[in-house]
Amino acid sequence: MQRNKENSGENNPRGVKSVLLTRFSALGDVAMTVPVVYSACRCYPDVRFTMVTRRSMSSLFINTPENLRVIAVNTEDYEGVSGLRRLLRELQDEVHFDAYIDLHDVLRTKVFALLCRLKGIPVTVIRKGRKGKRALTRRRNKLLLPLISTRARYRQAFHRMGLPVENRFEGLFASAPGGKGDPAVFAHVTAAKQPGERWVGIAPFAKHEGKIYPPEMMEEVVKALSNRGDTRVFLFGGGEREREVLGDWAARYPRVTSLAENRLGFPVELALASWLDVMVSMDSANMHLASLVCTPVVSVWGATHPYCGFKGWRQKEADIVQLPMTCRPCSVFGNKPCHRGDYQCLRGIQPQQILSRVECYL
Repeated sequence: MQRNKENSGENNPRGVKSVLLTRFSALGDVAMTVPVVYSACRCYPDVRFTMVTRRSMSSLFINTPENLRVIAVNTEDYEGVSGLRRLLRELQDEVHFDAYIDLHDVLRTKVFALLCRLKGIPVTVIRKGRKGKRALTRRRNKLLLPLISTRARYRQAFHRMGLPVENRFEGLFASAPGGKGDPAVFAHVTAAKQPGERWVGIAPFAKHEGKIYPPEMMEEVVKALSNRGDTRVFLFGGGEREREVLGDWAARYPRVTSLAENRLGFPVELALASWLDVMVSMDSANMHLASLVCTPVVSVWGATHPYCGFKGWRQKEADIVQLPMTCRPCSVFGNKPCHRGDYQCLRGIQPQQILSRVECYL
């Protein structure tokens, strides 16, 4: 059977040999590049791809395709136009790229893209759909229609470069036995999963208040799960406040372990997450990280909404916990004050609603 040329990796009209990609933040958005970038690498094995991101996020890219290189940079070292010129020179000398795909579209990458164009390097840029997001989140005359996913927007940027991408990503541990990470990687955190055990991850925090389920209510979820004799709970998070809260829960309830005490790093947390039966997460990075290792995610949404295009990779609609409120979504990122002043979109979700979805996987 003859394969569709457009989707076989044979369609490369510009004849590009080395593609530079950039996405510097946020962690969830960087995680959403993984299925697209890894698929592009496998669709075009003769093309070299270089992903440039922040140093703190570079270790997220594990088990990379052979033709993908990840370069970590401190953006503070390349401030202003002169700094970006220097970064361009360094990257040209190091990877000799002949095409640039901007997966971020912020001021820094806009200037970098302009510098590339001035040198005759072809450039394509993600189209974020800002107009549609404004219509979706405005307070009056809200247009509550689903937008395409951010991953689809990344794919479109590749397509405009003449590199259409079909999905060839099946998870970060797809080639490993059982599709899971090596337990030896997290042996210093916990023993390997025992037969009959159920493992649940809970990531109760997010960057903005509009995306955080009230901690005292999430504690009820932790308490109920810890009362199951066959279930272990792993708490994911970071930051001083999060370490304090999660550490308190781990001390108070049996079979509960906080991963926030130490900076374990992405390779360790991703390996452990691959063994979870289910992850409970806000609309946050952990939703995307768990999705990348094919762990089911019960996601809790408040001020934001899956319609904005940030649903986890292959996440089931049935596992999205949210309330049908006419004021939702009020923002794309959950960073705006609640119009009502009470965050009922989160406080109105009962712990049992979350537990009911979790129990489907236990």
